[in-house]
Amino acid sequence: MPISLTEIGKSNLDSFLMIYIGGNMMATQMIIRIDPKLKDRLNKFARLEGKTTSQLVRELIENYIKERDIAAYIDDLWDRIGEKLKAKRVKPSDIDDAIEAVRKK
Repeated sequence: MPISLTEIGKSNLDSFLMIYIGGNMMATQMIIRIDPKLKDRLNKFARLEGKTTSQLVRELIENYIKERDIAAYIDDLWDRIGEKLKAKRVKPSDIDDAIEAVRKK
């Protein structure tokens, strides 16, 4: 059933369109300048992946930040170490004993 503009109200139209069409409310907008040929190529790659150009650019920016975020890297490293220790059935007391042994040296 279509919804009329008068039901929504003109001031709420942008919010409505973002929620109704996109499902995600974006906090802000960024405008960039890009070479037209590069933009065309980006659009083609986005379409091949079944994404919009905006989705692809957001994904690229998120990945760029993740790759450079040292805190996230360290957290991931601790998670991987923890998983390896669990797989080897290392107990917390084993770790405490190992630390104590190293400190005695």
